[in-house]
Amino acid sequence: MGSNRVLVDPWVLVPALFAPAYIGGRTAAEHWALTDQIFKDVFVMTARPVRQKRQERHGTLFSLKHIHERKVFGTKNVWRHQTQVPISDVHRTIIDMFDDPAIGGGIQHVSDCLAVYLRRDDRDDEKLVDYAVSLRNGAVFKRLGYLAERFPGGAELGRLCERHLSGGHAKLDPVQDGPLVVTKWRLRVPGRWAREETP
Repeated sequence: MGSNRVLVDPWVLVPALFAPAYIGGRTAAEHWALTDQIFKDVFVMTARPVRQKRQERHGTLFSLKHIHERKVFGTKNVWRHQTQVPISDVHRTIIDMFDDPAIGGGIQHVSDCLAVYLRRDDRDDEKLVDYAVSLRNGAVFKRLGYLAERFPGGAELGRLCERHLSGGHAKLDPVQDGPLVVTKWRLRVPGRWAREETP
């Protein structure tokens, strides 16, 4: 296949190019109907070394994040034509985006995805917590708990997250200033988030 040929379904390239890997982040959020937003890239979590975080292959832009191979879990295989492609399940998708909001399109979009998740019939708070424990990033519980309790039906998830709080402060979004501290969650948040009332 010529390198300039555009594929009808670029997902089929993921196992060959990036394995061990899975479709994740904002691309998985689209797949699981957590968002109506359409992104131009295909986001891939890969345990292969990554030299370039953005690569164009066969007319498709792939955005890549390197993860340790032990963090390749919580995935499902979906058939795309004759190829099985791993994708984060809906719960792992949420946790990955709270681990790194940038892969979910930023914290506002991640928050919107969480609101949709909390209304799903297959919502599973315990699985979210189990996945977050396995990632070993205390900031996930701070971000997830803080945002969960702002939504109807999110209080119990907030309580589960509160049991796993670690020391120190984290930012709600690593790429935004967090001048205000939400003491309960040990979380630094932008001013507008602290001022907003619960939806």
